[in-house]
Amino acid sequence: MDYDFVNVCRDELRLCGVHEGEAVAILSSDAAGELMGHAAAFMQAAKELGALPYHVRVPANRGAAGGAWEVGQTPLSGHPAAMAALKEAAIVIDLVFMLFSKEQLEIQASGTRVLLAVEPVDVLTRLLPTPELRERVEFAGELLSPAESLRIEHDNGTRLVYRLGRYPVITEYGYTDEPGRWDHWPSGFLFTGAHDDGVDGTMVLAPGSILYPFKSHIRTPITLRIEDGRIVDLSGELDAELMRNYMDQFHDPDGYAISHIGWGLNEKALWSGPMMDTRGIGQEGRSFYGNVLFATGPNQELGGKNASPCHLDIPLHGYSLYLDDRQIIDRGDVVVQEMRPRQ
Repeated sequence: MDYDFVNVCRDELRLCGVHEGEAVAILSSDAAGELMGHAAAFMQAAKELGALPYHVRVPANRGAAGGAWEVGQTPLSGHPAAMAALKEAAIVIDLVFMLFSKEQLEIQASGTRVLLAVEPVDVLTRLLPTPELRERVEFAGELLSPAESLRIEHDNGTRLVYRLGRYPVITEYGYTDEPGRWDHWPSGFLFTGAHDDGVDGTMVLAPGSILYPFKSHIRTPITLRIEDGRIVDLSGELDAELMRNYMDQFHDPDGYAISHIGWGLNEKALWSGPMMDTRGIGQEGRSFYGNVLFATGPNQELGGKNASPCHLDIPLHGYSLYLDDRQIIDRGDVVVQEMRPRQ
């Protein structure tokens, strides 16, 4: 056992409000691999806090459509006994990636809080969250919640407008201490969604932006023409062809819908992270300070009806973002003082 990581997990569980006598469920699958070390560390850390940990290990999913990475598919489907065990816990440590699934929403609805923690040990350790990060993310959420419009601009021709007000704002700061709340360690950003038909304009994905799930930086510009909340044209060179080929594997028009939008505030997260480390699912690249997180595909996490398994997260580097014409980010630099890290 990695006892240094046990100490880090204990600090994380303290941030999550785990206390003596509280039930802590650790969810993994039989394909967990190195994540079994995470499970052992969380188990030990919970014991040291006097909590009541237990491990729910389920069979992994079998394959995915066309070899593509799907979201919303979990090994809990059709497994009511495992679901019952998870809903009995005060908190679930998710090592299988339940995000975008109806199972996760059902667990949250029971009042159980959920913490996703599937990044490598060194990344989790370096990006252990802080209450100060939470304060800045929650302040950003207070700015975003009443906004009626959001605009993204770049001198490469990008001008994309979101009509807001349909969906709630979700904040992620890396821990959860409130009943029914989900978070992702590591993290440090917030997002919302537009009206389903409320995104219009042009998005030019510039070189240097990150394309997930590829975990790679874009090298050739990709131009997206967006009307009524959907991509109606996708053009460019190699990266555009790869993106189109990936999305077409799903044979799902809803994969071309525009999903959530938000921005990153974690000054410890590295823009270059995916270049150096392709382990995990790349949460570091989604959280880096000043990125604009543009996404396509499902929106049921926000309460929408789009359940497409085709999901792309694209952290944009060097873009500007406005809320109701108030500038929030200027070419990758956060300009609102309350969202800037304390010196």
